[in-house]
Parts: sequence; C-alpha cells; structure tokens
Amino acid sequence: GSTVKVSGPDGSQSFTIVGSTEAKPAEGRISNESPVGRALLGKKKGENVTVSVPAGDIDYKIVSIT
Repeated sequence: GSTVKVSGPDGSQSFTIVGSTEAKPAEGRISNESPVGRALLGKKKGENVTVSVPAGDIDYKIVSIT
C-alpha cells in the first residue's frame, strides 16, 4: 500500500502499489506485479529507476515514498 511519487518524462506522477486484485491504473493504483510496480519495489527516495514497458524504456526518479 505504499504511495510512490516519481518524476519522469511526463512530469510528476503518483502510484499506489497494491495487490493485483486491487489494481486500478486509471486511479493510480498499480499492481506489484506490473512492470512499473516491480521496478519500484525495494527502491528508496532519490533513486533512479528504468522501467521496461512494451512502448520502450521509461526513466523515473523517486521523489517520495509514503
């Protein structure tokens, strides 16, 4: 249930990492099994993360975790 605020190519975004049954990407709730969720797990504030998605790689910087 952590909320991670990231800065990326599309500006700032917030993701709440939840279980797969609770995921609603349109509401910012992503599954811990999704590419973005897996990439963010275990990371700390200030770290850079590269997420591989079908459209290519996306680079994010973790701004905060609550």
